[in-house]
Amino acid sequence: MIAEYDGWDAVAMAAEVAKGAVAPAELLDEALARVEARNPALNAVVLMQVDKARAAIATGLPEGPLRGVPFLLKDLGCEAVDFPSHNGSRLLANTVYPRDSAIFERIRVTGVVTFGRTTSPEGGVGPVTEAAVYGGPTRNPWDLSRTPGGSSGGAGAAVATGIVPAAHGSDGGGSVRIPASCSGLFGMKPTRARLPDGPYVGEGWAGMAIDGFLTRSVRDSAVLLDACAGADPGAPYWAPPLGAGYRAAIARPPRRMRIALCDTTLTGDPIHPDCRAAVLAAARLLESLGHHVEPARPAADTRGMMEAWTRIVGCGTALSIRKALAAKGRELRADDVEDVGRSAVAYAATLSGADYLDAVGRIHAYGREMAGFFEGWDMLLTATLAEPPAKIGRFDHKGRDYVDYRMGPGMVFDYSPFCAAFNASGQPAVSLPLHMTAEGLPVGVHLAARFGADEELIALSAEVEAAAPWAGRRPPLAA
Repeated sequence: MIAEYDGWDAVAMAAEVAKGAVAPAELLDEALARVEARNPALNAVVLMQVDKARAAIATGLPEGPLRGVPFLLKDLGCEAVDFPSHNGSRLLANTVYPRDSAIFERIRVTGVVTFGRTTSPEGGVGPVTEAAVYGGPTRNPWDLSRTPGGSSGGAGAAVATGIVPAAHGSDGGGSVRIPASCSGLFGMKPTRARLPDGPYVGEGWAGMAIDGFLTRSVRDSAVLLDACAGADPGAPYWAPPLGAGYRAAIARPPRRMRIALCDTTLTGDPIHPDCRAAVLAAARLLESLGHHVEPARPAADTRGMMEAWTRIVGCGTALSIRKALAAKGRELRADDVEDVGRSAVAYAATLSGADYLDAVGRIHAYGREMAGFFEGWDMLLTATLAEPPAKIGRFDHKGRDYVDYRMGPGMVFDYSPFCAAFNASGQPAVSLPLHMTAEGLPVGVHLAARFGADEELIALSAEVEAAAPWAGRRPPLAA
C-alpha cells in the first residue's frame, strides 16, 4: 500500500511521478487494490480494462500535467475504442466504438492512466445511480444506505472513497454537481460548449449537457478543464474564449464581487434546514473574504424551464433508444429498458416537432431571463440540493412515470431545484463541499456565474477552498 496515496490530489500525485518517487504502475496497482477492497460495498467501478492500462504505461504515457495518475471514465459518453460501455442500460450493454471521442483524446493527453468506467443511471436521467445493468445500486461511501448522486454517481463514489483522485463525469441537469454535493467533492459545470462533444454528437440535450470532472481539489479540475477546453472541429457553436485559463485563474485572488444569496429554492420554497444552514454559513464566509453578499432571487420562470427540460430530455431518451434498436434491427423487448426510460418513450410519442422546438425556445428564453438577473450580480449563491443525500430507492426507475419522476411532488425537481437552471442558461456553476450534517453527510453549496465567466468562478472557488479547506475529510469506507 502507498501510505501517501490518500494525501495526494491528482496534481500532487503527478508531481511524485515526475520526480521518480513513485511509478505509474505502482499507482495503478494501488488503485486496483482499492477497487478490490472498496468497490464491493459501493458498486461504482465497472468494465475495467486493466490490460489496456498496463499497455498504455508500457508504451509510454504522454508527458502531460497528470502523467501516471489512475483515472476512470463515466459509463455514459466519453466514447473510447479501448473502453466499451454499457451507457447505464441493458439495451446498450457492451457498446464498442470505432474511434475515440474528442474529450477522451484530450483526457488521454494529460497522461492519466485510464483503467475502467464508473456507473451511471440509464440514459443519465435522475439524481441517483441505480441502473439495473450493474446489478444493484451504487452507494455513498459516507453512508451506504444513501445515494452518491447521479448521473455521475459512480465517479463521485470512486473519488470520495479514494480509489482515484479525480474522474470524468458529465452534467446535463446537475450530473457533476449533484454527486459532488452528495459525495463531498468539488464539481464544476463549465459554460456551454466550453468542452468538445464530437464526433458522436453535435450537442447534448439541446445544448444543456456537457462533460466535466469530479475532484477533491479545485486545482485538479482546473488542470483537467484547461486540457480539455475548446470546441472540436465542426462543432455547431463555441464558448466565449478563455483568458489565461483555469489554472492561471486560481493562481491569483479574484476581485471582490457582488453575490446574490438565495436560501430558498429558485421558486421561493423552503429547503432542508441543513442545506439552508450550509448556504448561510457560506454567505458569512464570503463576506469575511470581503465580498458583498445580499439576499436576492431571480424572477426567471424556473418551473416552466424544468417542464421544457423534461420535454427535451424525454425526446432525447426516446431517440437514443430508437437508434439502439435500429442498430440491433429489432423491436423493444420487455427487459431492454427500465420503467422511466420506457415511459419517456411513450411521453415523447405524444409530442410533436413543434412541441420540441417550443421547449427549446423556452430554454433559450430562460437563459435570457437569467442573463438579465446577472446584470446586477457577479454570482448567485444557493444550496446544490434542497436536501441531504437521498436514501437508496427513493429515485430508482422501477414503476415510474417519466413526467411524474421529474416533476411530481417530492420527486426530482423538488430534490434538485437548482442545478438544471444553469444547464438551461449555459452558465458556469460549481458545487463546493463546505458543509457536513450532524449525521456526517456532505452538503454542497452552489455558486453560478455569468455566461463565460468560468475563470472568475473557479478563482472564487479556489479562494473559498483556501479559507475553508475540505481535503482532509474522508468517508468511513476510506478508512
